[in-house]
Amino acid sequence: MTVHLVTGDDPVLRADALASLIGELLAGTDRALALEEFEVPGRAGGDEEGGGGADARLAVVEAVLNAASTPPFMTERRVVVLRDVGLLKAAELDPLVRSLDDLLPTTELVLVAGGGKTPKAIDDAVKRDGTAHAPDATKATDVLARELDAAGVALRPDAAKAVVAHVGNDAGMIPGIVDTLAAAYGAGPALDAAQVAPYLTGQGSVPVWDLTNAIEKGDTSTALAVLHRMLTVTSPMQPKPMHPLQLLSIVHSQYRKLLALDDPEVRSAEDAARALGGRTSPNAARFRLRQARALGTDGLRHAFDHLARADLDLKGERAIPEQVVMELLVARLADLSARSTAGGGGEPRKPRGRRARV
Repeated sequence: MTVHLVTGDDPVLRADALASLIGELLAGTDRALALEEFEVPGRAGGDEEGGGGADARLAVVEAVLNAASTPPFMTERRVVVLRDVGLLKAAELDPLVRSLDDLLPTTELVLVAGGGKTPKAIDDAVKRDGTAHAPDATKATDVLARELDAAGVALRPDAAKAVVAHVGNDAGMIPGIVDTLAAAYGAGPALDAAQVAPYLTGQGSVPVWDLTNAIEKGDTSTALAVLHRMLTVTSPMQPKPMHPLQLLSIVHSQYRKLLALDDPEVRSAEDAARALGGRTSPNAARFRLRQARALGTDGLRHAFDHLARADLDLKGERAIPEQVVMELLVARLADLSARSTAGGGGEPRKPRGRRARV
């Protein structure tokens, strides 16, 4: 028996890698005869106390073991697939791991990541006597180039940039977009952004550093657009929109790092890396050190005033909608960064005339 592990963060790209592997293992054999597929059920409420969810997962593991221990019928091999192994706890996984060395040589056992971090026992088993498989490409630019080449579709640079920006973290959206463009336009001259735009529906998620980077650059419009996307988008990589408190925690963590660097003893990138706990490279620490110096002590104090105000408002001190609270926070922090970069030292602007304050 051979054990295979299919990995990949993007569920769509991971599914493509799985389909490719299954096709290779079956090699034209009738799927109905040679292939059995199973999926680990999710963890239900009360499951931590050993409820029905745990029983269901143990039942799936037992079914997989039975299938993997059964000789193939009218085929040379049997392919057994188990999806979402990250949902299995150590005790639930143990029977499967202990049986890997005793299963039939005619079985190809395919374990598929998903549902959480892949258990170490599976990684160890695959490293010892198995094969790991991952998508051929995971970066949006690489996936786009591959899909365009396969479909015979050409894009102008502005159109390619629009597609990559649209999908964000969800590179798995690209094959569907390219298939649609191929059906709509076919092979021909390179498409521009205006031709592609009508087919870019349902944005993908974006990495959290897109928000913090825009704030640090003082780019208020981009920061607000990223914020709105994070608060509203759902996708395979982000099944639920992010909660405002999650985003507040991310931004707060970023400013805590800057605060740690507001110290006269931190003089170099190496000093900054050590001040941040040694988990950041000197190059990355140098960027944060520049930002901390630009804001200065006063700028950081104002930033934490804004963060504290947002925390109280999100917890209901004032009747302000959560999205508005986050928009105000992001705009104020981006404004601080813009003025500190321009030499303002993070000092608040004096009000012009009478303005309502929120």
